[in-house]
Amino acid sequence: MLRLGRAAAGCRALAAPHPRGVGGHSQRSSSGGKEIMVNVHGGESSGIAEILMNRAHARNSLGRVLVNELFRVLESLRCDERIRVVVFKSEVKGVFCAGADLKERAQMNDTEVGHFVHRLRSLMDEIAALPMPTIAAIEGYALGGGLELALACDLRIAASSAKMGLIETTRGLLPGAGGTQRLPRCIGIGLAKELIFTGRQINGQEALSIGLVNHTVPQNDEGDAAYQRALTLAKEILPQVSIVYLAH
Repeated sequence: MLRLGRAAAGCRALAAPHPRGVGGHSQRSSSGGKEIMVNVHGGESSGIAEILMNRAHARNSLGRVLVNELFRVLESLRCDERIRVVVFKSEVKGVFCAGADLKERAQMNDTEVGHFVHRLRSLMDEIAALPMPTIAAIEGYALGGGLELALACDLRIAASSAKMGLIETTRGLLPGAGGTQRLPRCIGIGLAKELIFTGRQINGQEALSIGLVNHTVPQNDEGDAAYQRALTLAKEILPQVSIVYLAH
């Protein structure tokens, strides 16, 4: 779907310059909040931004603070004409995103739950509407809302050991952040219904075989194989990004 240009979307200009690499080497600048950080590449990788999820105690579950910080980061990146590719990455070993924070949810009344689910759905729509290509680097678990976040991205790279699934039905819930729409578009209605009805988790290799991810890679000792492949893909996209915008 053709998306609005950044000026047409009502963006404000951002003045802070990006760091530049010295001697052709990549440098990064970091910003963000407590649970979401942003790394912006310079040098040969200039134009790539990484959104880093870092809520270790809750396995990057989607709580109020993390969601609010993600909204702020997305608004900033959407309006920054220097950002050409965005990579979503976890800073917590063994997990991409464990889904909605059910402990927080248990403390909400029905009205608050409805509002929060609507906000999660809006968050995924904001990710899907970013004007630049987005890549999810999936290491470890991407469950429930975590998989819905990855589905909102344009491209997905998974470690072969990653575990993915819309597991809400195993908890007496339904996927509420766009998974029931985006998963069928990605893998077809029949397979999507099977995964949603059963709540089954699949690994990276099976995800590749059904078209849920674009690439799968064996996990490395550092635990960042999917990120490394995503970064390589982001660099491949950079030279074509002006054409990509027209088709995006």
